[in-house]
Amino acid sequence: MPALLPAASRLLSLPRALLSMASGSPPSQPCPASGTGYVPGSVSSAFVTCPNEKVAKEIARAVVEKRLAACVNLIPQITSIYEWKGKIEEDSEVLMMIKTQSSLVPALTDFVRSVHPYEVAEVIALPVEQGNPPYLHWVCQVTKSLSDSSTAVP
Repeated sequence: MPALLPAASRLLSLPRALLSMASGSPPSQPCPASGTGYVPGSVSSAFVTCPNEKVAKEIARAVVEKRLAACVNLIPQITSIYEWKGKIEEDSEVLMMIKTQSSLVPALTDFVRSVHPYEVAEVIALPVEQGNPPYLHWVCQVTKSLSDSSTAVP
């Protein structure tokens, strides 16, 4: 029977994404320089539910204008079933799928919370481990500071 690894050694063998989920913090990998390989986890996809299309479009436009997101997809007519204040609720909502740099997720979350009509806004972000490299680089370029003007559409 193999010897048990010390706890620290076992943690080092876990994938970075699992460790970040367990710690409650997103991966903090910066986006790589243009022309280099993609760093897994440097881009995230965030999910936000909204009560209607009008609210979703307003938030989507604002996060793109503020460069907190490169792109937001609006998925209409989802049904959410959840418990709220001791009662099971069922509502029609719009799901926002937001692509951004992982390092911007805290700022994105703060902004959504500040403008969202819900008492507790859903903001859940998952790191992107793989994808189309030109698209992932575009997400990084578009979400850089306003002084960076290299925001060509893919």
